[in-house]
Amino acid sequence: MDFGRLSDLRYVDFRLPPDHPDTAAVLARAAAAPAAPQVFVGCPIWTNKAWLGSYFPAGIRDAEYLHHYARQFNSLELNTTHYRIPDAPTVRKWRDAVPVGFKFCPKLPQVISHDRALYNVDDLTISFCRSIRELNERLGWCFLQLPPTFGPEHLSRLERYLLDFPADIPLAVELRHPGWHSDKVAFAAVAAMLEAINKTLVVSDVAGRRDVLAMRLTTPTAFIRFNGHGLIQSDYQRADYWATRIAEWLQQGLHTVYFFVHQKDIMHTPLWTQYFLEKLNALTGLAVPAPRIIPQPVQGSLF
Repeated sequence: MDFGRLSDLRYVDFRLPPDHPDTAAVLARAAAAPAAPQVFVGCPIWTNKAWLGSYFPAGIRDAEYLHHYARQFNSLELNTTHYRIPDAPTVRKWRDAVPVGFKFCPKLPQVISHDRALYNVDDLTISFCRSIRELNERLGWCFLQLPPTFGPEHLSRLERYLLDFPADIPLAVELRHPGWHSDKVAFAAVAAMLEAINKTLVVSDVAGRRDVLAMRLTTPTAFIRFNGHGLIQSDYQRADYWATRIAEWLQQGLHTVYFFVHQKDIMHTPLWTQYFLEKLNALTGLAVPAPRIIPQPVQGSLF
């Protein structure tokens, strides 16, 4: 995720802002219908060749990567669907490669979100939804990433699209145009609309766009995209901030968290996630499994 990435972090305040005033009401309603809390953590890709010999067994075939990824993380930000709509046999292979309890979060195709900007996309949406339904119980929340060119002037188009979106497929929406966040009236309108139709507002934590960190929950599910900068002090501080805030939300009634970690160096992701989950588990009493280095077969010797 290069959106909002900076090379110079010296002047970035990485502290999380206070919750939006309307978040408390969403959490209160969630608490009134309690559910066992669930936390899903994942990456944007599973073909992480750098993990061979550490988090993946050495020498595995390409077709085995997803199987082994799903033994390290319990969710995946499925970005491959952003570039093409997969056929049903492909989706079934993905589904069967992962264990029960694993969740895929497919990204809507860019032809829907970017190329056509939600205009005249009914057939494409139907095709996408038909395909990802093959994930069955392993389908988590899909997410619609709107481009920086899709601003508040298109609110009615967004609302029409979301109202027509299949109700059986959970959906989160990421707003990148600065106008959504600089105009309090526009933000209030879109957040209220998402809340009313049970769509989740994506929370993005990126260095160069602190305005998108609105801390406004619209459903009992939080969908968080974290853009890290390696194993540096500020990244660990941000892990502390997020573990604390998520623990507070879960205590107040939040049902589910999806947390996706983006690091430029994929070797940094498991180590950062270990630290983050250790903090979160300690604060919540949960036991969300963290990635770990696995034993590798030792080559025998004749001597």
